[in-house]
Amino acid sequence: MIVVAVASGTSVDAVDVAAADIAWTGPSTATLHARGLRSVAWPTDLRARVLALLPPGSATAEEWCRLDNEVGRFLAATAATAVESLVDNRADLIVSPGQTLHHDVVDGHCLGTLQLGQPAWIAEANGLPLVSDLRASDVAAGGHGAPLVPLFDAAWLAASTGGSHMTGGSPVDPSFGYPEGRGRAALNLGGIANVTVVAGEGEPVVGFDTGPANCLLDLAAGRVTEGRRARDDDGRLAANGRVRRDLLDRLLKHPYFRLGPPKSTGRETFSAQLLDAALVDVDPVDGPDLLATLTELTARTVAAALDPYAVAEVVVSGGGAHNPTLMAALRSALPDVSVITSDEHGVPIDAKEAVMWALLGFLTWHGVPGVAPGVDGATTGAIAPRPLGRIALPSSAPRPPQPRQDPLRRLSVLPIGAAV
Repeated sequence: MIVVAVASGTSVDAVDVAAADIAWTGPSTATLHARGLRSVAWPTDLRARVLALLPPGSATAEEWCRLDNEVGRFLAATAATAVESLVDNRADLIVSPGQTLHHDVVDGHCLGTLQLGQPAWIAEANGLPLVSDLRASDVAAGGHGAPLVPLFDAAWLAASTGGSHMTGGSPVDPSFGYPEGRGRAALNLGGIANVTVVAGEGEPVVGFDTGPANCLLDLAAGRVTEGRRARDDDGRLAANGRVRRDLLDRLLKHPYFRLGPPKSTGRETFSAQLLDAALVDVDPVDGPDLLATLTELTARTVAAALDPYAVAEVVVSGGGAHNPTLMAALRSALPDVSVITSDEHGVPIDAKEAVMWALLGFLTWHGVPGVAPGVDGATTGAIAPRPLGRIALPSSAPRPPQPRQDPLRRLSVLPIGAAV
Protein backbone atom coordinates (compact mmCIF):
# COMPACT_ATOMS: atom_id res chain seq x y z
CA MET A 1 0.00 0.00 0.00
CA ILE A 2 1.01 3.63 -0.50
CA VAL A 3 0.24 5.41 2.76
CA VAL A 4 0.29 9.16 3.36
CA ALA A 5 0.60 10.37 6.96
CA VAL A 6 0.05 13.93 8.19
CA ALA A 7 1.19 14.56 11.75
CA SER A 8 2.03 17.45 14.05
CA GLY A 9 3.96 17.03 17.29
CA THR A 10 3.67 18.73 20.65
CA SER A 11 5.71 21.72 19.49
CA VAL A 12 2.97 22.65 16.97
CA ASP A 13 5.73 23.99 14.72
CA ALA A 14 4.88 22.19 11.48
CA VAL A 15 2.90 19.33 10.00
CA ASP A 16 5.24 16.56 8.90
CA VAL A 17 4.06 14.62 5.87
CA ALA A 18 5.36 11.25 4.74
CA ALA A 19 4.37 9.08 1.81
CA ALA A 20 5.54 5.51 2.16
CA ASP A 21 5.16 2.34 0.15
CA ILE A 22 4.67 -0.43 2.72
CA ALA A 23 4.41 -4.13 1.95
CA TRP A 24 4.26 -7.40 3.82
CA THR A 25 7.24 -9.47 2.67
CA GLY A 26 6.70 -12.53 4.83
CA PRO A 27 5.26 -13.67 8.16
CA SER A 28 5.61 -10.80 10.65
CA THR A 29 7.95 -9.04 8.20
CA ALA A 30 7.46 -5.83 6.23
CA THR A 31 9.38 -3.34 4.14
CA LEU A 32 8.82 0.41 4.23
CA HIS A 33 10.09 2.56 1.37
CA ALA A 34 9.85 6.32 1.93
CA ARG A 35 8.49 7.80 -1.31
CA GLY A 36 8.37 11.45 -0.28
CA LEU A 37 8.70 13.72 2.72
CA ARG A 38 7.84 17.33 3.43
CA SER A 39 7.18 19.74 6.26
CA VAL A 40 4.28 22.19 6.06
CA ALA A 41 4.23 25.25 8.31
CA TRP A 42 1.10 25.93 10.29
CA PRO A 43 -0.78 29.09 9.28
CA THR A 44 0.43 31.68 11.79
CA ASP A 45 -2.99 32.58 13.15
CA LEU A 46 -4.16 28.98 13.41
CA ARG A 47 -1.01 27.94 15.27
CA ALA A 48 -1.39 30.86 17.69
CA ARG A 49 -4.98 29.88 18.43
CA VAL A 50 -3.99 26.25 19.03
CA LEU A 51 -1.19 27.27 21.40
CA ALA A 52 -3.58 29.61 23.22
CA LEU A 53 -5.56 26.55 24.35
CA LEU A 54 -2.56 25.20 26.28
CA PRO A 55 -2.27 25.96 30.01
CA PRO A 56 -2.99 28.53 31.35
CA GLY A 57 -5.23 29.28 28.37
CA SER A 58 -8.96 28.70 28.24
CA ALA A 59 -11.56 28.82 25.50
CA THR A 60 -15.28 28.57 24.90
CA ALA A 61 -16.97 25.55 23.44
CA GLU A 62 -17.42 27.61 20.28
CA GLU A 63 -13.65 28.12 19.93
CA TRP A 64 -12.95 24.42 20.57
CA CYS A 65 -15.51 23.49 17.90
CA ARG A 66 -14.17 25.95 15.35
CA LEU A 67 -10.56 24.97 15.93
CA ASP A 68 -11.28 21.25 15.69
CA ASN A 69 -12.87 21.80 12.29
CA GLU A 70 -10.38 24.40 11.03
CA VAL A 71 -7.47 22.14 11.92
CA GLY A 72 -9.30 19.29 10.20
CA ARG A 73 -9.66 21.34 7.01
CA PHE A 74 -5.99 22.37 7.17
CA LEU A 75 -4.90 18.73 7.53
CA ALA A 76 -7.30 17.72 4.75
CA ALA A 77 -5.74 20.24 2.36
CA THR A 78 -2.22 19.23 3.44
CA ALA A 79 -3.01 15.57 2.80
CA ALA A 80 -4.56 16.31 -0.60
CA THR A 81 -1.48 18.24 -1.70
CA ALA A 82 0.77 15.42 -0.54
CA VAL A 83 -1.28 12.74 -2.33
CA GLU A 84 -0.97 14.70 -5.56
CA SER A 85 2.63 15.91 -5.34
CA LEU A 86 4.39 13.05 -3.56
CA VAL A 87 2.72 9.98 -5.08
CA ASP A 88 0.92 11.29 -8.17
CA ASN A 89 -2.57 10.61 -6.75
CA ARG A 90 -1.82 6.93 -6.18
CA ALA A 91 -2.26 6.78 -2.40
CA ASP A 92 -4.28 3.94 -0.87
CA LEU A 93 -4.61 5.18 2.72
CA ILE A 94 -4.25 8.37 4.78
CA VAL A 95 -3.27 8.48 8.46
CA SER A 96 -3.92 11.45 10.72
CA PRO A 97 -3.25 11.16 14.46
CA GLY A 98 -4.40 14.76 15.02
CA GLN A 99 -2.83 17.55 17.06
CA THR A 100 -2.58 16.58 20.71
CA LEU A 101 -3.96 19.30 22.97
CA HIS A 102 -4.25 17.56 26.31
CA HIS A 103 -2.96 14.33 27.79
CA ASP A 104 -4.83 13.60 31.01
CA VAL A 105 -2.53 11.63 33.31
CA VAL A 106 -3.50 11.40 37.00
CA ASP A 107 -1.46 9.42 39.54
CA GLY A 108 0.35 7.58 36.76
CA HIS A 109 -2.81 6.57 34.92
CA CYS A 110 -3.91 8.07 31.61
CA LEU A 111 -7.62 8.90 31.84
CA GLY A 112 -7.91 10.31 28.35
CA THR A 113 -6.24 12.13 25.50
CA LEU A 114 -7.56 14.87 23.22
CA GLN A 115 -6.51 15.63 19.65
CA LEU A 116 -7.70 18.40 17.33
CA GLY A 117 -8.31 17.92 13.62
CA GLN A 118 -11.76 16.55 12.77
CA PRO A 119 -11.03 13.43 10.67
CA ALA A 120 -14.25 13.67 8.63
CA TRP A 121 -12.85 16.63 6.67
CA ILE A 122 -9.77 14.63 5.68
CA ALA A 123 -11.74 11.61 4.51
CA GLU A 124 -14.27 13.73 2.62
CA ALA A 125 -11.68 15.87 0.87
CA ASN A 126 -9.56 12.95 -0.31
CA GLY A 127 -12.02 10.12 -0.88
CA LEU A 128 -9.56 7.64 0.62
CA PRO A 129 -9.73 5.38 3.68
CA LEU A 130 -8.53 7.26 6.74
CA VAL A 131 -7.06 5.98 10.01
CA SER A 132 -7.41 8.38 12.95
CA ASP A 133 -7.76 8.46 16.76
CA LEU A 134 -4.85 6.08 17.22
CA ARG A 135 -4.06 7.16 20.77
CA ALA A 136 -7.56 6.90 22.21
CA SER A 137 -7.97 3.19 21.50
CA ASP A 138 -4.81 2.39 23.46
CA VAL A 139 -5.99 4.56 26.38
CA ALA A 140 -9.30 2.70 26.41
CA ALA A 141 -7.34 -0.55 26.72
CA GLY A 142 -5.58 0.75 29.83
CA GLY A 143 -2.54 2.29 28.14
CA HIS A 144 -1.12 5.79 27.99
CA GLY A 145 -1.67 6.22 24.27
CA ALA A 146 1.92 7.47 24.14
CA PRO A 147 4.56 7.08 23.07
CA LEU A 148 3.42 4.98 20.13
CA VAL A 149 6.77 4.80 18.36
CA PRO A 150 8.20 1.71 20.20
CA LEU A 151 6.80 -0.85 17.74
CA PHE A 152 8.43 0.97 14.83
CA ASP A 153 11.69 1.30 16.77
CA ALA A 154 11.68 -2.31 17.92
CA ALA A 155 11.09 -3.71 14.44
CA TRP A 156 13.61 -1.29 12.89
CA LEU A 157 16.43 -1.28 15.45
CA ALA A 158 16.46 -4.69 17.10
CA ALA A 159 19.31 -7.04 16.23
CA SER A 160 18.98 -9.53 13.38
CA THR A 161 20.00 -12.50 15.46
CA GLY A 162 17.14 -14.86 14.76
CA GLY A 163 14.51 -16.10 17.15
CA SER A 164 11.01 -14.75 17.57
CA HIS A 165 11.89 -11.46 19.24
CA MET A 166 11.44 -8.24 17.30
CA THR A 167 14.28 -7.79 14.85
CA GLY A 168 14.98 -5.37 12.09
CA GLY A 169 17.49 -4.33 9.52
CA SER A 170 18.63 -1.44 7.41
CA PRO A 171 20.29 -1.34 4.02
CA VAL A 172 22.44 1.48 5.40
CA ASP A 173 24.03 -0.78 8.02
CA PRO A 174 23.77 -4.47 7.09
CA SER A 175 25.36 -5.70 10.34
CA PHE A 176 22.99 -3.78 12.59
CA GLY A 177 23.75 -6.14 15.48
CA TYR A 178 23.81 -5.26 19.14
CA PRO A 179 26.96 -3.18 19.65
CA GLU A 180 29.33 -4.77 22.14
CA GLY A 181 26.58 -7.17 23.15
CA ARG A 182 24.57 -4.30 24.64
CA GLY A 183 21.22 -2.87 23.67
CA ARG A 184 20.27 0.10 21.57
CA ALA A 185 17.86 2.95 22.24
CA ALA A 186 15.93 5.25 19.93
CA LEU A 187 15.39 8.77 21.23
CA ASN A 188 12.97 11.28 19.76
CA LEU A 189 13.45 14.92 20.73
CA GLY A 190 10.18 16.64 19.91
CA GLY A 191 8.32 18.87 22.33
CA ILE A 192 8.54 15.91 24.71
CA ALA A 193 11.40 13.41 24.66
CA ASN A 194 10.62 9.71 24.36
CA VAL A 195 12.81 6.63 24.25
CA THR A 196 12.51 3.05 23.07
CA VAL A 197 14.97 0.55 24.51
CA VAL A 198 15.69 -2.65 22.59
CA ALA A 199 17.78 -4.50 25.13
CA GLY A 200 18.54 -7.86 23.52
CA GLU A 201 17.16 -11.13 22.24
CA GLY A 202 14.20 -12.30 24.28
CA GLU A 203 14.11 -9.08 26.30
CA PRO A 204 10.87 -7.07 26.32
CA VAL A 205 10.78 -3.72 24.57
CA VAL A 206 10.55 -0.68 26.85
CA GLY A 207 9.24 2.69 25.68
CA PHE A 208 8.23 5.85 27.56
CA ASP A 209 8.38 9.63 27.69
CA THR A 210 11.43 10.87 29.60
CA GLY A 211 10.23 14.46 30.07
CA PRO A 212 10.66 17.77 28.26
CA ALA A 213 12.79 18.12 25.13
CA ASN A 214 11.93 21.24 23.14
CA CYS A 215 8.71 22.40 24.81
CA LEU A 216 10.38 24.39 27.62
CA LEU A 217 13.26 25.43 25.34
CA ASP A 218 10.84 26.87 22.78
CA LEU A 219 8.89 28.65 25.49
CA ALA A 220 12.05 30.19 26.93
CA ALA A 221 13.39 31.19 23.49
CA GLY A 222 10.16 33.04 22.75
CA ARG A 223 10.36 34.92 26.03
CA VAL A 224 14.05 35.75 25.81
CA THR A 225 13.74 37.12 22.26
CA GLU A 226 10.40 38.85 23.01
CA GLY A 227 8.64 36.72 20.43
CA ARG A 228 11.15 37.17 17.62
CA ARG A 229 12.11 33.50 17.70
CA ALA A 230 9.98 30.42 18.31
CA ARG A 231 13.02 28.30 19.20
CA ASP A 232 16.72 28.48 20.04
CA ASP A 233 18.05 28.03 16.50
CA ASP A 234 21.12 25.79 16.51
CA GLY A 235 21.25 26.13 20.30
CA ARG A 236 23.08 29.45 19.96
CA LEU A 237 21.47 31.10 22.99
CA ALA A 238 22.19 28.10 25.20
CA ALA A 239 25.76 27.90 23.93
CA ASN A 240 26.37 31.43 25.26
CA GLY A 241 25.01 30.66 28.72
CA ARG A 242 26.01 28.63 31.72
CA VAL A 243 23.98 26.04 33.57
CA ARG A 244 22.39 27.46 36.69
CA ARG A 245 22.71 24.64 39.18
CA ASP A 246 20.06 26.08 41.52
CA LEU A 247 17.43 26.20 38.79
CA LEU A 248 18.43 22.80 37.40
CA ASP A 249 18.17 21.18 40.83
CA ARG A 250 14.77 22.78 41.34
CA LEU A 251 13.46 21.42 38.02
CA LEU A 252 14.92 17.95 38.58
CA LYS A 253 12.75 17.60 41.69
CA HIS A 254 9.65 17.17 39.55
CA PRO A 255 8.02 13.86 40.56
CA TYR A 256 7.60 12.74 36.94
CA PHE A 257 11.31 11.98 36.72
CA ARG A 258 11.05 9.45 39.54
CA LEU A 259 8.27 7.41 37.94
CA GLY A 260 9.04 4.12 36.24
CA PRO A 261 7.59 3.03 32.89
CA PRO A 262 5.06 2.84 31.46
CA LYS A 263 4.59 6.59 31.65
CA SER A 264 3.75 9.53 29.41
CA THR A 265 3.53 13.27 29.74
CA GLY A 266 2.90 16.45 27.77
CA ARG A 267 2.87 20.22 27.68
CA GLU A 268 0.11 20.34 30.27
CA THR A 269 2.72 19.07 32.79
CA PHE A 270 5.89 20.74 31.52
CA SER A 271 4.23 24.09 31.07
CA ALA A 272 4.81 27.80 31.45
CA GLN A 273 3.44 27.63 34.98
CA LEU A 274 5.97 24.97 35.97
CA LEU A 275 8.84 27.07 34.63
CA ASP A 276 7.54 30.22 36.31
CA ALA A 277 7.18 28.43 39.66
CA ALA A 278 10.78 27.21 39.44
CA LEU A 279 12.11 30.67 38.53
CA VAL A 280 10.39 32.24 41.54
CA ASP A 281 12.46 30.01 43.83
CA VAL A 282 15.89 31.12 42.54
CA ASP A 283 17.82 34.31 41.94
CA PRO A 284 17.15 36.04 38.59
CA VAL A 285 18.28 34.02 35.56
CA ASP A 286 19.35 35.74 32.33
CA GLY A 287 18.30 34.49 28.91
CA PRO A 288 21.32 32.45 27.81
CA ASP A 289 21.64 30.86 31.26
CA LEU A 290 17.96 29.90 31.16
CA LEU A 291 18.38 28.18 27.77
CA ALA A 292 21.61 26.48 28.87
CA THR A 293 19.89 25.16 32.00
CA LEU A 294 16.85 23.84 30.14
CA THR A 295 19.11 22.18 27.59
CA GLU A 296 20.97 20.46 30.42
CA LEU A 297 17.63 19.43 31.95
CA THR A 298 16.71 17.53 28.80
CA ALA A 299 20.12 15.86 28.56
CA ARG A 300 20.22 14.89 32.24
CA THR A 301 16.71 13.44 32.33
CA VAL A 302 17.26 11.43 29.14
CA ALA A 303 20.53 10.04 30.52
CA ALA A 304 18.93 9.17 33.86
CA ALA A 305 16.05 7.42 32.12
CA LEU A 306 18.45 5.30 30.05
CA ASP A 307 20.86 4.52 32.88
CA PRO A 308 19.12 1.29 34.04
CA TYR A 309 19.40 -0.22 30.56
CA ALA A 310 23.15 0.22 29.87
CA VAL A 311 22.67 0.76 26.15
CA ALA A 312 25.65 1.10 23.82
CA GLU A 313 24.01 3.36 21.24
CA VAL A 314 21.31 6.04 21.16
CA VAL A 315 19.78 6.87 17.78
CA VAL A 316 18.32 10.39 17.87
CA SER A 317 15.55 11.89 15.75
CA GLY A 318 13.19 14.86 15.96
CA GLY A 319 13.79 18.59 15.91
CA GLY A 320 16.17 18.48 18.85
CA ALA A 321 18.63 16.44 16.79
CA HIS A 322 19.35 19.63 14.83
CA ASN A 323 20.44 21.44 18.00
CA PRO A 324 24.23 20.97 18.34
CA THR A 325 24.24 22.35 21.90
CA LEU A 326 21.64 19.81 22.98
CA MET A 327 23.41 16.98 21.16
CA ALA A 328 26.69 17.94 22.86
CA ALA A 329 24.95 17.95 26.23
CA LEU A 330 23.56 14.48 25.53
CA ARG A 331 26.98 13.14 24.61
CA SER A 332 28.42 14.64 27.80
CA ALA A 333 25.64 13.09 29.90
CA LEU A 334 26.11 9.72 28.15
CA PRO A 335 29.92 9.45 28.03
CA ASP A 336 30.08 5.69 27.36
CA VAL A 337 27.32 5.67 24.74
CA SER A 338 27.47 6.33 21.00
CA VAL A 339 24.98 9.12 20.27
CA ILE A 340 24.12 9.29 16.55
CA THR A 341 21.16 10.41 14.46
CA SER A 342 18.53 8.32 12.71
CA ASP A 343 19.89 9.58 9.38
CA GLU A 344 22.77 7.18 9.91
CA HIS A 345 20.32 4.28 9.90
CA GLY A 346 18.31 5.40 6.88
CA VAL A 347 15.44 7.32 8.54
CA PRO A 348 15.52 11.13 8.17
CA ILE A 349 15.66 13.04 11.45
CA ASP A 350 12.60 15.17 10.66
CA ALA A 351 10.50 12.42 9.12
CA LYS A 352 10.73 9.53 11.54
CA GLU A 353 7.47 10.20 13.36
CA ALA A 354 5.51 10.79 10.15
CA VAL A 355 6.92 7.56 8.71
CA MET A 356 6.01 5.82 11.95
CA TRP A 357 2.39 7.03 11.69
CA ALA A 358 2.24 5.71 8.13
CA LEU A 359 3.34 2.31 9.41
CA LEU A 360 0.81 2.31 12.28
CA GLY A 361 -2.00 3.18 9.86
CA PHE A 362 -0.90 0.33 7.57
CA LEU A 363 -1.01 -2.08 10.52
CA THR A 364 -4.46 -0.87 11.55
CA TRP A 365 -5.74 -1.43 8.00
CA HIS A 366 -4.56 -5.03 8.28
CA GLY A 367 -5.96 -5.54 11.80
CA VAL A 368 -2.48 -5.88 13.31
CA PRO A 369 -1.54 -4.43 16.74
CA GLY A 370 0.31 -1.13 16.58
CA VAL A 371 1.79 -1.27 20.08
CA ALA A 372 4.86 -3.28 21.02
CA PRO A 373 4.56 -6.01 23.66
CA GLY A 374 6.12 -4.88 26.92
CA VAL A 375 7.01 -6.25 30.32
CA ASP A 376 3.39 -6.92 31.24
CA GLY A 377 0.99 -6.32 28.38
CA ALA A 378 2.00 -3.51 26.04
CA THR A 379 4.78 -0.91 26.27
CA THR A 380 2.13 1.76 26.84
CA GLY A 381 0.68 -0.07 29.85
CA ALA A 382 -2.33 -1.41 27.93
CA ILE A 383 -3.50 -4.86 28.95
CA ALA A 384 -2.35 -6.17 25.56
CA PRO A 385 -1.26 -4.77 22.20
CA ARG A 386 -4.22 -3.62 20.12
CA PRO A 387 -4.83 -2.44 16.56
CA LEU A 388 -4.95 1.32 16.91
CA GLY A 389 -7.57 3.88 15.96
CA ARG A 390 -10.61 3.79 13.75
CA ILE A 391 -11.05 3.61 10.00
CA ALA A 392 -13.26 6.02 8.04
CA LEU A 393 -14.42 4.67 4.69
CA PRO A 394 -15.77 7.10 2.08
CA SER A 395 -18.46 5.51 -0.08
CA SER A 396 -16.17 4.71 -2.99
CA ALA A 397 -13.22 3.52 -0.89
CA PRO A 398 -12.16 -0.14 -0.68
CA ARG A 399 -12.80 -2.13 2.48
CA PRO A 400 -10.05 -3.52 4.73
CA PRO A 401 -8.84 -7.08 4.14
CA GLN A 402 -9.29 -9.89 6.61
CA PRO A 403 -7.15 -9.21 9.70
CA ARG A 404 -3.72 -10.80 9.69
CA GLN A 405 -2.87 -13.06 12.59
CA ASP A 406 0.87 -12.35 12.70
CA PRO A 407 2.19 -9.25 14.50
CA LEU A 408 4.95 -7.14 12.99
CA ARG A 409 8.39 -8.22 14.19
CA ARG A 410 10.79 -7.24 11.41
CA LEU A 411 10.94 -4.01 9.42
CA SER A 412 13.39 -3.01 6.70
CA VAL A 413 13.36 0.74 6.08
CA LEU A 414 14.53 1.79 2.62
CA PRO A 415 15.54 5.45 2.40
CA ILE A 416 14.37 7.82 -0.31
CA GLY A 417 16.13 7.04 -3.56
CA ALA A 418 16.87 3.43 -2.66
CA ALA A 419 16.29 0.82 -5.34
CA VAL A 420 13.15 -1.22 -4.71
